Amino acid sequence: MQIDLIADGLTEPWGLAFLPDGRFMVTERDGRLKLFHGNQSPPIEVTGLPEVYAEGQGGLLDVMIPSDFAESREVWLSFAMPQGSGAGTALGKGRLADDGTKLIGFETLFAAPPGGTGGRHFGSRIVEAPDGSVFLTVGDRGTGPDGLEAQDPKRAEGKVIHLNRDGTPATQLDGALAGIFSLGHRNPQGAALDAAGWLWLVEHGAQGGDELNQVASGRNYGWPVISYGRNYDDAKIGVGQARQGMEQPVLYWDPSIAPSGLAIYSGKLVPEWQGDFFVGSLKFDYIARLDPGAGYKEERLSAPETGRVRDVVEAPDGSIWFLSVYDGAVYRIAPPI
Repeated sequence: MQIDLIADGLTEPWGLAFLPDGRFMVTERDGRLKLFHGNQSPPIEVTGLPEVYAEGQGGLLDVMIPSDFAESREVWLSFAMPQGSGAGTALGKGRLADDGTKLIGFETLFAAPPGGTGGRHFGSRIVEAPDGSVFLTVGDRGTGPDGLEAQDPKRAEGKVIHLNRDGTPATQLDGALAGIFSLGHRNPQGAALDAAGWLWLVEHGAQGGDELNQVASGRNYGWPVISYGRNYDDAKIGVGQARQGMEQPVLYWDPSIAPSGLAIYSGKLVPEWQGDFFVGSLKFDYIARLDPGAGYKEERLSAPETGRVRDVVEAPDGSIWFLSVYDGAVYRIAPPI
């Protein structure tokens, strides 16, 4: 495979998304959204964004371009929204102006109820479902093994949120905060749909216990009651590795790789990779290729460019693009010409 530099000069790039005309957008965590046309420079810095809490791991996070962009011109953003002395994961959308310079009429459609403090574990990946509804991952906000917010159905921490395009709940579980799809997550920073329409997440564990999960409505994925990781003082987390009524991961990593970004590959350019999972590692500086047909056996795609990979996305042409935090860059992986 060949790795080509597409764009650089970025500061803490977080999310990457493609427009149907070949342009692409990148978020920078401190609050900038940039619109690129190929490798032409400089990019357009888009205005009209929400105020963000750019502290710790918070800031402007993911970007999603819906399938009907040609008609709607919507750009969806997730971000850490200031809430008094704290912040919460939020999701909103605006319309991209014809000249690409600004978002018009940005509106926040979802914000976690106030109460989150500190600057950790916002989650924040956005995925469009086949019916046009939207999934948002929300981290546990770093409450740790002793905090049970991820298990509280009235709280947004540690959940997947499922919304209609107008922001109304697309899922409503009995007795739960409107929009909750699943619970018991720690910090999901990668999310994607497979060819059958299933939602998959990769999420951070503690010491060990990073997980790949296939997610279904109403299911509980265990955090912080069960985990394959251990606390940072080496103590056991919760009750151990299993409990009735809580889901097991499809795969877990020990030691942790700090997974961020997930793409499930179509096979368009590389047919032998069809259906494989590509996961970025923030800790060990590689992209993991997981083959479901071989029990999710991992191949590590490692190169000087794969430093602290934050997002992994399949481009419309079937190439695989990724963001390197270390290089402040966008790279493209494809077979050599």
